[in-house]
Amino acid sequence: MTGGSVRRLRRISRTVSDLDRAVAFYRDALDFEVIREATHDTAAWAELMGVAGVRTRAVTLRLGLQELELVAFTPYGRPYPVLSDAADLCFQHIAIVVSDMDAAFAGLCRHAFIPISEDGPQPLPPRSGSVTAYKFRDPDRHPLELIQFPVGSGDPAWQQKSRVFLGIDHSAIDVANIEASVDFYTRVLGFAVASRTLNRGPAQQRLDRLRGDLVDVVALQPAMAGPPHVELLGYRQPGGRSSSAETRSNDVVADRLVLQVEDLPALVEALRAEKVEFVSPGIVTMQGDRHAALVRDPSGHCLLLCA
Repeated sequence: MTGGSVRRLRRISRTVSDLDRAVAFYRDALDFEVIREATHDTAAWAELMGVAGVRTRAVTLRLGLQELELVAFTPYGRPYPVLSDAADLCFQHIAIVVSDMDAAFAGLCRHAFIPISEDGPQPLPPRSGSVTAYKFRDPDRHPLELIQFPVGSGDPAWQQKSRVFLGIDHSAIDVANIEASVDFYTRVLGFAVASRTLNRGPAQQRLDRLRGDLVDVVALQPAMAGPPHVELLGYRQPGGRSSSAETRSNDVVADRLVLQVEDLPALVEALRAEKVEFVSPGIVTMQGDRHAALVRDPSGHCLLLCA
């Protein structure tokens, strides 16, 4: 690793088509709470997002100690691709930890959502962590996952029983080349590999609603310990589709991992040396003298780097 490094995954930022509907879903179906609202209509914000003249309304939600930002853009971009599946490179899910899968799933079923997994929550085998998981989509088709850890596994915070929905464990992104992506996130950004598994079998197929499912799962931890972390999903089979056109920040499919960075100028210099694609022209100075840059990882996922 050269230059700066990532300290923590501060939040996940998700583009939505209808902000009020999205907030209601995450609040009522998944127990998130609203902690702040903001509008962004400056030239600097449009420059950072890489879309001329764009304005946004944003609501930040919290579940446990983790944050999710929902952002509605004007002008509005393209909707989420309807025919996408769990192996496509645009796939990026948020894993929400629950203490009681039956109660969480029953609560979810009282709201409108789009299922991904077949036959309800799936208990995965020991080689896949012995978790119970269920994948689904929010009203904009963004993928989500409910996950329950067995006793004694996962972060200690996931062992509490005081509430059903506990927090965000990770955001998982599909990648085109697992080794190239591991190299980028570790050598360039400073993440460490926390675990690595090869997930397969009937339960994994039902979880992803894919046949012949075979996927490398690599958990990456930033410098600061504790959730949330990043997971890379490399599907050996079936093969996923790449986006037919470049995703823009105001397209509903666009998620951003908001990464707190140590020494942003040094990291930007290192990223330029690696020929990483920049969405912003470089470091942008925002209101309040805040500094940020928006880049793409090797598979096209957006990373919002903040000082």
